[in-house]
Amino acid sequence: MNGDEQLLNGPHRTYAELVGGPLDGLLVDIHGWRTEEAEDGVALSTELGRWPGGRALYDPRPGEPRTPGPGVSCRFY
Repeated sequence: MNGDEQLLNGPHRTYAELVGGPLDGLLVDIHGWRTEEAEDGVALSTELGRWPGGRALYDPRPGEPRTPGPGVSCRFY
């Protein structure tokens, strides 16, 4: 699948928006994740930030509402 096809499929997926840190503003595809998996947050490899080759850790805020369905459903901080 090329980049254009991925963009076309994007609206049918579920995403978490990354807020703060080196990956601020990017989206993580969480389509198909169980609620428990989303509550655990993510550790993403990145070359951005203070330690290239490290990981950027993002977690949801407890009690922050999630929107069901496709599109951006939650935020990770």
